[in-house]
Amino acid sequence: MAIRVLIVDDSATARTVLKDVLSKDPEIEIIGTAPDAYVARDKIIQLKPDVVCLDVEMPRMDGISFLRKLMKYFPTPVLMVSSLTQSGAQVTFDALEAGAIDYIAKPHSNIYDGIDKIQKELISKVKMVASSNMNARIMARKEKASISTMLITKSYALAETTNKLIAIGASTGGTVALSELISKFPKNIPGTIIVQHMPGGFTKAFADRLNSISEVEVKEAEDGDIIGRGRVLIVPGELHGVVRRDGGNYRIKLGTGKKVSGHRPSVDVLFNSVATHVGANAIGVILTGMGSDGAKGMLNMKQNGAMTIAQDEKSSVVWGMPKVAIDIGAVSAVEPLDNIVESIVRVLNKK
Repeated sequence: MAIRVLIVDDSATARTVLKDVLSKDPEIEIIGTAPDAYVARDKIIQLKPDVVCLDVEMPRMDGISFLRKLMKYFPTPVLMVSSLTQSGAQVTFDALEAGAIDYIAKPHSNIYDGIDKIQKELISKVKMVASSNMNARIMARKEKASISTMLITKSYALAETTNKLIAIGASTGGTVALSELISKFPKNIPGTIIVQHMPGGFTKAFADRLNSISEVEVKEAEDGDIIGRGRVLIVPGELHGVVRRDGGNYRIKLGTGKKVSGHRPSVDVLFNSVATHVGANAIGVILTGMGSDGAKGMLNMKQNGAMTIAQDEKSSVVWGMPKVAIDIGAVSAVEPLDNIVESIVRVLNKK
């Protein structure tokens, strides 16, 4: 059965181009279009689409406001398709936190000239959004709403540990999952490094956002940064990040290079470096995400003595990366998202 898609965009040109592109795939059926949120509301109730492609800037009601109402009254998988630039990172995160599964940026100038560059990604993401776990997305949004009104609600007593390091990989659904996870980190958590699949320019805004809701320091990683206790570093978009030992410290090394497992930054690149330079002193965590990035690297970590944790299917928006890691035997424990911090603490306190 074809994926039934509703396109919501105030631009008639954009609606036509998106419809033409998506209709080329035999697995996708465009069941309607809408120029604004009010028309979209009526069509969603009437047609019950599998996926809504939603613009941000629209008359009468903007896309984010509409998205919040949609998730409250008629939860539907949403792909944001908008002219989201680096300066619009805040809008992107607002959309993801409001309930969107993923986003893709429309060409900034002439959509006719630029659509070919995103055609493959657009079709792929529509299919991914259609197969996503909407229940997990709703629960994640509720968790995020509760996080926004508090900081840590549970304190953890950590044993004094040395040379420990936590490495985390995430993709689709990861921004909200990481918000829940990092907001629960105690101040004395071992140094943590994260790869979240994200464009260049977005990771700093994401790090600042996490820093504002956490008791730990969260920042976008800079080359040579120490990965120290109480500090969480996010690998910048478009760069690979690896861990290196420097005397008594772990440091991050950033660099360019080819995409690995289809991504830069790549979770596999990070995890492989952790396996080599941290070994049994590491804890690896793989969260919700499409594809397989991180699975082989996590297997390498496990084979070098690290404890490895995967997010479970029920709490994952897209159970791709964790599933592949589990299937190849790379995972020591499978946990729901809200249990992962407790699992990490148990490992750190284990004698």
